[in-house]
Amino acid sequence: MIHEIFPVGPLQCNCSVVGDETTHEAMVIDPGDEIGRILEIVKRHNLTVKQIVVTHAHIDHVGGAMKLKQATGAPILLNQNDSTLLKMLDIQAAWVGMAVPEKVHIDQNLADGDSLKTGTLAATVLHTPGHTEGSVCLYFAGEKKLIAGDTLFAGSIGRTDLPGGSFQKIMNSLHHRVLALPDETLVVPGHGSLTTIGKERESNPFLQK
Repeated sequence: MIHEIFPVGPLQCNCSVVGDETTHEAMVIDPGDEIGRILEIVKRHNLTVKQIVVTHAHIDHVGGAMKLKQATGAPILLNQNDSTLLKMLDIQAAWVGMAVPEKVHIDQNLADGDSLKTGTLAATVLHTPGHTEGSVCLYFAGEKKLIAGDTLFAGSIGRTDLPGGSFQKIMNSLHHRVLALPDETLVVPGHGSLTTIGKERESNPFLQK
């Protein structure tokens, strides 16, 4: 598995380029900004982008999706419950002082339980509402790796005070979906450093019973 993780944009969203070393097919997860940098990494590994996956519709995660689609021809996948947020990119841009990106068109809904295949790699979609209504995580069972978006962070959880947020829903998502994964699962959060399910179960103050 090729997996490059790097922060993009003013809010330093963790973007992932995930590729199959054999077929050289790839997916890009959360291309919030810096599309040129993403394309350089894709080229360096000789990858072909087959899917653009967005964990939720906040501007720092989806802002560069259309540019990446134009450069690669790959479809954009997002959970349909975030369609309202997606229509608010101009308002979101004003919140954080970013330029308004072009309107994002979704090609495919990311539904709970969907399996996304990139070459021989497979990820299961976990719908984890709370940070937003349409937040999802991607679980690569074979590699014991979770791309968590802004649902779970090292030592923290996603904020729930923005439109579409719900503290009750995010706690339900964390306890019933995310913490159901094995302790050794590596967690790639939407921002900040990597962690594991076991470490967060043990020490994350939001997850203590």
